[in-house]
Amino acid sequence: MMQMEDTPISPPQGRCPDPAVGRAFASGNEDGPDLAETVIRPQSGWIGINWRELIASRELLVYLVWRDISVRYKQTILGPAWAILQPLILMLIFTVIFGWFARFDSKEFSEGFAYPVFVFAGLIPWTLFSQGMPQSALSLINQQHLLTKVYFPRLYIPIAAACVFLVDLVFSLGIYGLLLFYYRVVPSWTVVFLPFLLLLTLITTLSIGVTISALTVFYRDFRHIVPFLTQILMYTTPVIYSAKVVSQRYQLFLALNPMWGIVSACRSAILGLEWNFPTLAISTASALGSFVFALLYFRRTERRFADFA
Repeated sequence: MMQMEDTPISPPQGRCPDPAVGRAFASGNEDGPDLAETVIRPQSGWIGINWRELIASRELLVYLVWRDISVRYKQTILGPAWAILQPLILMLIFTVIFGWFARFDSKEFSEGFAYPVFVFAGLIPWTLFSQGMPQSALSLINQQHLLTKVYFPRLYIPIAAACVFLVDLVFSLGIYGLLLFYYRVVPSWTVVFLPFLLLLTLITTLSIGVTISALTVFYRDFRHIVPFLTQILMYTTPVIYSAKVVSQRYQLFLALNPMWGIVSACRSAILGLEWNFPTLAISTASALGSFVFALLYFRRTERRFADFA
């Protein structure tokens, strides 16, 4: 991120193209033309993110999010109803294919709950990640015309692309509440930890999305890698099955995928299942570590975006 300073221009040397400006300097008139310019310099520090600038420009982030929401549902018949239909359709597909045909609705895979209740609890964080991460990863090349026009915090582009799907998250929580009421399932008191887990999901979404968005500016191959990465992470995340079907030793390794521990913890928080704190700790550390790396890499490569856009 760049830091902006107002620095006065020194008196011109030699012949001045503007006689009025030359006379102002020659006469020592300090009240002459205002010759201040804005100098954009790199922010110092290990990561170099100008947090004060990000906070001061927060209205721009709100505008970018609102713009992306408006564009997303523009010229659609169902409009915002897609935010409800997408998780419902996924739940129905998983219930029919994995619940009825593959028999994942057994106690071993769904831990004693109705399979729609069990799988939707995992779809809540997974939907936010699977939709927000690809959009965040491709945001810079999809909006590369903005990179060369005017200076603003570039980090807001991938952040806004992911935050759009927080709207879908709110609708998903409402639908899941109706589903719990239909199956007469009372959420556990540990549901109070759900906001923290959803915040961790957003951090994971941004950590991968911000990193790939910067990489995609220089290497366009990554735009083709994103769909495969999403599919691989889906099957290595306990969305359609219980994490308990995998031995604890392998769970600790799979927890390097941040969504492994987050999805399992979301189910435990809502349905009152046993918490697996070792895998949650590993997934949390992986998410926070990758987020710090994403900020560092984005900051180091941001100054060259306009040259490759």
